[in-house]
Amino acid sequence: MKIGILNGPNLNLLGQREPGLYGAQSFEDFLVQLRKDFSDIEIDYFQSNEEGELVSALHRMADSCKGIILNPAAFTHTSLALADAAKGVEIPIIEVHISNVYRRESFRHKSYISPAALGVISGLGLKGYHLALEALIEL
Repeated sequence: MKIGILNGPNLNLLGQREPGLYGAQSFEDFLVQLRKDFSDIEIDYFQSNEEGELVSALHRMADSCKGIILNPAAFTHTSLALADAAKGVEIPIIEVHISNVYRRESFRHKSYISPAALGVISGLGLKGYHLALEALIEL
């Protein structure tokens, strides 16, 4: 089984950017452990700071994966293009946020992606990806 993980802008800075909010571990280091923990699952990973690249990657993953874990980061609250892409594919998507968006600024409380998602995990740090992967496997 193949699952896609799609990370949006600035998530390439995990481990460096606001470690009190996002943790001290890089996503690359976390991904190594995640692949060990789920060695029977093929994980297709892509991160970009570019909205169009994320839309294209979502389309590509929808054609090759059984599910997608999507952390759109700041595009959660702004990207109609990414929301339309998520609505336009016939694949389960779980939206993940490392921080609890509801404990942050009010503009972060609105997600354009959530209506297209099977579920949303927010505020559990990188553990949210682990939980999302378990959920997609159980589907």
